[in-house]
Amino acid sequence: MTSPPPAAGRRDFGQPIMAGVLAAIVGYASTFTVVLAALTAAGASPQQAGSGLFSVCIAIGILNIVVAWQRRIPVSFAWSTPGVAFLLTVGEPVGGFPAVAGAFLVCAGLIFLTAFIGPLARAIAAIPAALANAMLAGMLLSLCLAPITAVAEMPTLALPILAAWALGLRFARRYAVPIAVVVTGIILAATTHLPAGTFDGAWPTLMPVVPAFTLDAIIRIGLPFYVVTMASQNLPGLAVMRANGFMLETRPIFALTGAASAATAFFGGHTSNLAAITAAICAGPEAHPDPGRRWPAPVAAGFAYFVLGLAASAAAAFIAASPPLLIQAVAGLALFSSLATSLAAALADEQVRLPAILTFVATASGITIVGVGAPFWGLVGGIVLLLMLRERKAS
Repeated sequence: MTSPPPAAGRRDFGQPIMAGVLAAIVGYASTFTVVLAALTAAGASPQQAGSGLFSVCIAIGILNIVVAWQRRIPVSFAWSTPGVAFLLTVGEPVGGFPAVAGAFLVCAGLIFLTAFIGPLARAIAAIPAALANAMLAGMLLSLCLAPITAVAEMPTLALPILAAWALGLRFARRYAVPIAVVVTGIILAATTHLPAGTFDGAWPTLMPVVPAFTLDAIIRIGLPFYVVTMASQNLPGLAVMRANGFMLETRPIFALTGAASAATAFFGGHTSNLAAITAAICAGPEAHPDPGRRWPAPVAAGFAYFVLGLAASAAAAFIAASPPLLIQAVAGLALFSSLATSLAAALADEQVRLPAILTFVATASGITIVGVGAPFWGLVGGIVLLLMLRERKAS
């Protein structure tokens, strides 16, 4: 990994430290509800969901601190938000949550192998960006409909959350989702009856999960999770770093994130990967005008993730006792910007627009054919149509 040389002069780390803490808070508060909801939907108990989130917070905290400190480059890591958004649509597979952990381990192994098998990395990189974004948009659509469904079914609870989110967009755009999460917590605390003992054992613990390997979970979860993570997290993460003048060697990045993901799989945790959205906060001018002084931002983010992870088990217990639709609604709000970005990227190129639409519609349909889920078939259908249209144009 290479970076611009650090500038001479006084070391002012206050600005990058604040940027790193902000990146961690925004990344965690914006999507931790999605993570917990996805793990629960996949069969995890509240304790297992809390353990999974806590383990990933530890993993990405270590990755952020060690890599940025050692390399003096503002490379940052996060969990796979598109991956857990996909997991939320799959449901519990045959074999229950241990099979999900096995699928996470398979995904981690594939990420690790990508570091050393060139054709595998090239195959992922060869997926047209428009189709990858269309597949992601199709997975996000059903989740982003949840806020509207919640307004129709429980307007007195959902409307204040939607209003808080909209006002946040107007006056404090970066904090819109965290504001909606806070309002949701207040509403749930005031209206939800929490059974006695809800928070017993809520102190964060790592609960081991013995992975089970089933063909159903590997095909429905492991392989799509790998494709989504590589196409919608790692590749955009590399692009964000390049845009800010930092070139990364992919082999150590994929090896490290693959190893970290394998470790967290034994505690119910999903995939760790390069940050994409919050990477811009740590690697951009917001962290420091001097590129050589931005590396403390991911270090600060890493320590912040350790602190935030302490709330994982309590949050999981609270969410488990709350109305599922309301939790899905705030998770959907957290994914609105991802849906908008994915759709814009999918439809930007007119020559690829129809294959992208096919990928989007097929993925959003939720179909399952021979045990394989809609994201795979959407991507395959889009690629086939793209090749057919290119063949026709060439002839």
